[in-house]
Amino acid sequence: MTENQKTSQEGNINLQIDKIKKQIGEANNQIKKYVEKRNQLHEQVRKSRDEINQMKIERDALNEKVKLLKEQRNLIRIKATPIMEEVKAIDEKIAELKKTVPHVNHRALQEELDAIEWKISTTSFDLKEEKRLVGEVKELEIQLKGFKKIDKKHQKIKELISQRKIFDAQADVFHKELTDLAQKSQELHTKMIEKVNALKKDKAEADSLHQAFVKAKEQNTLWYEQIKQLIDQNRGLRVTVREYDLAKRKEEDAKRKVEQEKWKEAQAQRAIKEKEIKEKIGSEAREKLQRGEKVNWDEFQFMLGDEKEDESKTQD
Repeated sequence: MTENQKTSQEGNINLQIDKIKKQIGEANNQIKKYVEKRNQLHEQVRKSRDEINQMKIERDALNEKVKLLKEQRNLIRIKATPIMEEVKAIDEKIAELKKTVPHVNHRALQEELDAIEWKISTTSFDLKEEKRLVGEVKELEIQLKGFKKIDKKHQKIKELISQRKIFDAQADVFHKELTDLAQKSQELHTKMIEKVNALKKDKAEADSLHQAFVKAKEQNTLWYEQIKQLIDQNRGLRVTVREYDLAKRKEEDAKRKVEQEKWKEAQAQRAIKEKEIKEKIGSEAREKLQRGEKVNWDEFQFMLGDEKEDESKTQD
């Protein structure tokens, strides 16, 4: 891999890292909102629970009062029941008494008695007439006695009915009070149910936000892992480039060494060739001298060089 390729790949990886970091930043901002909203809802749920518990205590207290008032009202109604039974029994007795009295007006009968008694007390009668009038008085008194019994029983009925009215009034007071309390209890219960439903909604939303928070954190973890992998790729690229550079240097060194060897070999071949040429020229120069021919300076030098080499080999 070349340096340009490495730089290009590193640039692409860095762009990916920057993009993921931006996503993580946006996710963290969203997570913060999730947490703030979730915590607000949790606080609202806690307050709602306290309010619901308080409402439940108040409602139960009202229901207990309603229960006690019902018991008191029912006790009064139980007391009132025998009164009407007694009134009924007295009415029956009055009906029986009415059978024993004449079908006349009570006041007229009383006025008749009063008139006779006034007459007896103010008028002088013979014995027979007086006895007759006294007999009428006794008869009227007997009849009036029946009316008096009826009047007393009517008075008793009035007293009983008056007592019944008192009981009914007390029962009505208890009934009205328990009805008002029962209505308040029902209203409180309705509010409590509304509060419970709102609490459930808030709790569900808080749970949903918590799940979103968990998923966002998990996504962040995956993104952080991707960044780590991309950073590892960058490190791998650097290692690859170093390995590539090292291999390239080794290859160049090897080529250089081969070229040096070739150059040395060429130099050696050249030296051998030059030596052969010199030896040939020197040999030809000696042959010329032996034949009495002239040699030039270069041929003479080559000839001397051959002799020096021969002496050197002899000394060796």
